[in-house]
Amino acid sequence: MFIRATAALAAFAAITLYATPAHAAGDGYVRLAHLSPDTPAVDVYLKAESGSAKEQVFHGVGYGAMSQYLRLPSGNYQVAMRKEGAPASEKPVITTEVGVSDGGAYTVAGVGRFADLGLRVLKDDLKLPDAGKSKVRIIQASVQAPVLNVEGKNGTKIADNVAFATTTAYREVNPGKWSVEVQPSGGGKSSTLPCTLGAGSVYSLVVLDDGKGGLKPELHVDAKRQGTVPLGGVATGDGGTQPGSRVPTAILIASIAAILAGGLAFVVRRRRQTA
Repeated sequence: MFIRATAALAAFAAITLYATPAHAAGDGYVRLAHLSPDTPAVDVYLKAESGSAKEQVFHGVGYGAMSQYLRLPSGNYQVAMRKEGAPASEKPVITTEVGVSDGGAYTVAGVGRFADLGLRVLKDDLKLPDAGKSKVRIIQASVQAPVLNVEGKNGTKIADNVAFATTTAYREVNPGKWSVEVQPSGGGKSSTLPCTLGAGSVYSLVVLDDGKGGLKPELHVDAKRQGTVPLGGVATGDGGTQPGSRVPTAILIASIAAILAGGLAFVVRRRRQTA
């Protein structure tokens, strides 16, 4: 089983390595997210309505998960969510369509409570700001704080009265080190995220429930002035992404997985020989 798991890790690294290269003519970008707090993990299907693009399936996608961008030929695509482990022939829980235009970028997210779960297509504005600015928006996915305010510890407001299952427009702010405070507008426990907003880069701040009655803000890098555009990974404290560079990290993960799988197979063979 461990060998199969490490092989799967290597395969996933290869997908990450080749799924999001730099923009090519006629291509757009889509990423997928599960932002419904009380909805169990799902299997997500992404299928082109025409053309030769291969259907992609993402198994066991849980609350808070957001993929990196997938480069796709322009056209119309269907996104479907099924219960985790359900056969592909089973009727999806929800479906939606996303029209991918040349150079366009979209986040398709499952949002709301499970009782009225919906798929929402967010248009991502990845136009880079001037080098002296950063650009950030808020994706509100916390039911613990149905309405919240977001600001820096220094009092610089980013967004006010952001309702659950809504997304703000992007806003330009000064780059640099931030302590972003997320506060329920009606009062309650706030959460602070130390982070660095890179100059000339674009971010989405996703606010989640932490499972303990509090808030869990996560900063996602949508696009960076330096490096591949677009991105989509979780930002680290220094303003980079996690992983910081998808290609080298993907190679490293694949290599480690291959070494682990090979090493374990060698140990198993050695034990059989000495048994």
